[in-house]
Amino acid sequence: MSEADIGLIGLAVMGQNLALNMNDHGFKVAVFNRTVSKVDEFLQREARGTAIVGAYSLEELVGLLKRPRRVMLMVKAGQPVDDFIEALIPLLEAGDIIIDGGNSNFEDTIRRTRYVESKGLLYIGTGISGGEEGARHGPSIMPGGSPAAWPHVRPIFQAIAARVDDGSPCCDWVGENGAGHYVKMVHNGIEYGDMQLIAEAYFLMKEWLGLSHEEMHRVFSEWKRGKLDSYLIGITADILAYRDEDGSPLLENILDTAGQKGTGKWTVISALDLGIPLTLIGEAVFARCLSALKEERVAASQVLNGPAAVFEGDKAAFIRDLHDALYASKIISYAQGYMLMREAAREYGWNLNLGGIALMWRGGCIIRSVFLGKIKEAFDRNPQLPNLLLDGYFNAEVTAAQAGWRRVVAQAVQAGLPVPALSSALAFYDGYRRERLPANLIQAQRDYFGAHTYERVDRPRGQFFHTNWSGSGGSVTSTSYQV
Repeated sequence: MSEADIGLIGLAVMGQNLALNMNDHGFKVAVFNRTVSKVDEFLQREARGTAIVGAYSLEELVGLLKRPRRVMLMVKAGQPVDDFIEALIPLLEAGDIIIDGGNSNFEDTIRRTRYVESKGLLYIGTGISGGEEGARHGPSIMPGGSPAAWPHVRPIFQAIAARVDDGSPCCDWVGENGAGHYVKMVHNGIEYGDMQLIAEAYFLMKEWLGLSHEEMHRVFSEWKRGKLDSYLIGITADILAYRDEDGSPLLENILDTAGQKGTGKWTVISALDLGIPLTLIGEAVFARCLSALKEERVAASQVLNGPAAVFEGDKAAFIRDLHDALYASKIISYAQGYMLMREAAREYGWNLNLGGIALMWRGGCIIRSVFLGKIKEAFDRNPQLPNLLLDGYFNAEVTAAQAGWRRVVAQAVQAGLPVPALSSALAFYDGYRRERLPANLIQAQRDYFGAHTYERVDRPRGQFFHTNWSGSGGSVTSTSYQV
């Protein structure tokens, strides 16, 4: 009997919590797992007393679904998604919908959308952020794929998504084919940047100012009540207050090697492909790579010298400056992320609602913060805004924070303390605001050794010239990769 509103495949923690969330909102969910014993375990434990029904084969799952059938995959990204798509296609009918809710690469989603549509079916690749808590009680959901599928999944997705103060769901249609997973990828890249910036602030307070964990907890708790209010600032305050079994700060007993699952790397690779200077997120990814070289760093610490980090100034004043440095750098991180999404929209033909994306990120997701409301307002004022730094509000905020930002970066460098994200953000700002950069010398060098040509300031753009710099070169020129 066809009775379930949606079928869900994959009963790891995210899949289980999404199924329970859907059940809470009145949707009948049928679940399946490749290891079928997990179906019984879920029904007897977490789903006990709910209307969730189990299936023990894909055929049974499909048979339980209302038309058009909606089947959501919550499985590991990569080949498992392709395997389930191949297994499902023969069981489904024209107009049925396959949904991938995992962290898939957007290029895979573009390919899968085309393939599934060629079979007469519809496809959605949706980013879901918020971790297990978000999945259970309201995540941020970023769907893209076949536009015709959206009306059939919209009631479910918007019902289970997080909501902001005015009741708006943190879920809306993002765009065609891979747009949803692309926006989720950029979200994760910004998450990398935010986490690295916060880690650098903690590091300066601990290593430079010599603050105790209780003092740092109070600083982050205060920041949580102001412009820096965000989920990540809040959990950082909690982490700093947490004690190990022996009463010592648990944080200092955690090995300083950060893991990653690849979405930050994908964001940086896409930025390189599209020629967007995503410098802060790039540094955040590389900072994790550097942290992984633990044994090398331990050995290097015995032989490589630097200045002694001794702070002799006004700690309260430095903390105010650090607040401003963190805030300004956060603006740069989002400015770069939005530059990347704008360029990707041009490249892939997506009609991205940049202000709407900020709204989707205001609740449920890892980077949720009050700050995102200001981004929504900026794009409401000017939907064609090329860069957040050119919006009046953000321009004024960075200007107000700039002096403290520069003092923090300068003092960190003098003290020999690494702040790659804070300093790369400042370098980007200084580069972006300059009418003229030294790239003219780079072009001259390229033309000298490789005849790559150059444009002139006194001629129209698009006209290229070559100089026989040494007198021994010829007039033949080379092609050039333009970004």
